[in-house]
Amino acid sequence: MGKANMKIPLLDLKAQYESIKDEISRVMMRVVDSQYFILSPEVSALEKEIADYTGVSYAAGVASGTDAIILALRVLGVGEGDMVITTPFTFFATAESISVLGARPLFVDIDPGTYNIDPDKIEELLQNAPPETKNAIKAIIPVHLYGQCADMDRIMEIANRYELKVIEDCAQAIGATCGGKRAGSFGNAGCFSFFPSKNLGGFGDGGMVASSDTAVIERIKRLRVHGSREQYIHEEIGYNSRLDSLQAAVLRVKLKKLDAWLEGRRAIAARYDEAFSPLGIITPKVAGGNVHTYHQYTIAVDKRDEFLRYLNERGIAARVYYPVPLHLQPCYKDLGRSIGSFPVSEEAAERVLSLPVYPELSEKEIEYIIRTTRDFFKS
Repeated sequence: MGKANMKIPLLDLKAQYESIKDEISRVMMRVVDSQYFILSPEVSALEKEIADYTGVSYAAGVASGTDAIILALRVLGVGEGDMVITTPFTFFATAESISVLGARPLFVDIDPGTYNIDPDKIEELLQNAPPETKNAIKAIIPVHLYGQCADMDRIMEIANRYELKVIEDCAQAIGATCGGKRAGSFGNAGCFSFFPSKNLGGFGDGGMVASSDTAVIERIKRLRVHGSREQYIHEEIGYNSRLDSLQAAVLRVKLKKLDAWLEGRRAIAARYDEAFSPLGIITPKVAGGNVHTYHQYTIAVDKRDEFLRYLNERGIAARVYYPVPLHLQPCYKDLGRSIGSFPVSEEAAERVLSLPVYPELSEKEIEYIIRTTRDFFKS
């Protein structure tokens, strides 16, 4: 097979756009004609639709997925000097949101099968923590990585026993389920990102906090507009973090297509599973009772970097999510962790690779990805 005889991006948003172009143009013109761009009825309608879809009572649109986590943490009482348990194997925003509030991330390692935070390790940390640490721990942020829910039944049981808040990072997992319940409906709050590359992505940044606690949502709605409910009256120091109407309009069109798109991703993942398992590739493990959404189709392989180069040279845009675990990031040096602190996360960072998995992939492209992968592992 010659090099680069096909060009397959990691995600083809142009192909997705082509399929909904007319509807998108109509709703965007509707917003433009209204000249109502910030926190409009369009945003309220999306909030209701996301709440219904997730299986919670309320939702509040904010400016990004990162803001969603920051606001949820703050509203749930996390602040200066507190600690929050989370995973070191995720995008930086999860831990950054904790640090921005003056709190401190407390990392625990991941499950080697799902790459999600390991409930046994959470339990171990809480059992062995000295009293001053235990008193400082206020919350857990499980990340539903790559589109699969963490073990939420166990996590909620532990959180309830230790009286901890739970903020779900659902940035990659809208529509994923665990025991029939949707990501974002287990904890005190579920935080979503509508970054363009997400399974439900806008035409820019955007985020949402979902919760069945009316007090949580009401305070987020106040904080997102400078701590104000009434113009020029500021009850507390807040933020400027609002979802705009154009994003909401686009997301409402896409939300109607989301389940079909997720089915398309699952169908491609099943093809990959079947083709790759015999090659000694570790394909994504779906935990019992979970329905995966394959935001990323992530495999683990030996000679990962060599394989990545091989794919890229042949026009397949694979990528590594995430090459440097958070405890090894330069800005977290002061946490006193080093190589060897979280061996499962560190091994994952050296072995994982994500392949294109979006529903617009053609039969020819899927076959090419499978064939190119086989060629590498058979040689």
